[in-house]
Amino acid sequence: MNRRIELKVSLEVIQKKDWSEEENILISKASRILEMAHAPYSGFLVGAALLLEDGSIFVANNQENVSFPVGVCAERAVLSYAMGNHPKLRPIKLAIVAKRKGEKKNATVTPCGLCRQTINEYEVKFGHPIELLMLNPDGEILKASGIDQLLPFRFTDLNS
Repeated sequence: MNRRIELKVSLEVIQKKDWSEEENILISKASRILEMAHAPYSGFLVGAALLLEDGSIFVANNQENVSFPVGVCAERAVLSYAMGNHPKLRPIKLAIVAKRKGEKKNATVTPCGLCRQTINEYEVKFGHPIELLMLNPDGEILKASGIDQLLPFRFTDLNS
């Protein structure tokens, strides 16, 4: 007899008027850093801001390469820098903002598959989810409580 495995995933939608101070700071920092992204091939600018457990915030943006698509996403750039320099500090929240070059309005963005798996790696390492904040074009935050909401059947452990 076949069985079915079902998982429920959900995102919380937070109106701008209801953003916490922390959410506002992270989204603002991610919005500012995306303007400095190196995206001459796709024209898609992405900024990310990462909050660590000690309150420090790191930012990064996407960096493309002429050998497209051999670039580095903003999410992986900020996680790599923060975890490379502060490997014992748990990542708490990751804000992601994007827009197309030349446009004023933001674009909806969620982490790509490689970034989702990278986020998962740090959730596994620290045994705790990383809250994801993704700005949409309407100025709302799409909030995921952890990467399981975007990657429900994730690859977690080679030994399991």
